Amino acid sequence: MKRTLLLTGGTGKFGQVLVRHFAEHGWTVVTTSREQSRVDRLVSDIGPTKGHVTGIAADLQQPGSSQWLADELSACGIVVTHLVNNARSIETLAVQPDGTTQRDAFIGEFEMDVVVPYELSMCFARSASHKLKAVVNIGSMYGEVAPNPALYNGSLDRSPIQYGVSKAGLHHLTRELAVRLAPQHIRVNCVAYGGVEGRVDEAFLARYAQLVPSRRMLKDQEVIGPVEFLLEESSSAVNGHVLVADGGWSVW
Repeated sequence: MKRTLLLTGGTGKFGQVLVRHFAEHGWTVVTTSREQSRVDRLVSDIGPTKGHVTGIAADLQQPGSSQWLADELSACGIVVTHLVNNARSIETLAVQPDGTTQRDAFIGEFEMDVVVPYELSMCFARSASHKLKAVVNIGSMYGEVAPNPALYNGSLDRSPIQYGVSKAGLHHLTRELAVRLAPQHIRVNCVAYGGVEGRVDEAFLARYAQLVPSRRMLKDQEVIGPVEFLLEESSSAVNGHVLVADGGWSVW
């Protein structure tokens, strides 16, 4: 059967790298963004590949959006076989000047990190129009360990607590779904990434390097390997696992 990957949040930092890689390796890739213009630009930038990329606008936080997406893709003759839950929302990472998080941001982040992946996974797993085989959730080292104040100049006031707490929920959702979807022969795993270069200044890079065994942040291309492994049949014995790809951050 042709491999068709639904990857949410394809216009983000991780998403762009993953969409391009899988398309270049012959996969049919469907990716989402809240704005059609953004996915159209991504598809144009990637250009011709061995596979095919389709972009579709979807606000996954809207009730019923998962079912709408499944039905829309089915109507287009697209049968999803693999799912990567990668969508993010910058708005829900807001932190107040005093370092606290307001209720709506906390709930919104949990919805994006846990509820949306749950709804998408269950919807495509139960759909007679799709043939889901594997799900990979994009987690974080902060779903495994708390942040180190030393990375943030001694204060966690600008580090959103809702992010790590919600990622921890996503990691356990992975285990729950692995058990619940096993009778359908659908594997569910997660990748807990460390920090990736590109959005921080030199001072932050230097502090990060002192706190991780690898002495550096991850590079964009290092995002690919763990997801690819967990989607491929070579990892058929791996289920309900949180694969930590953080350069060793969480081992000390």
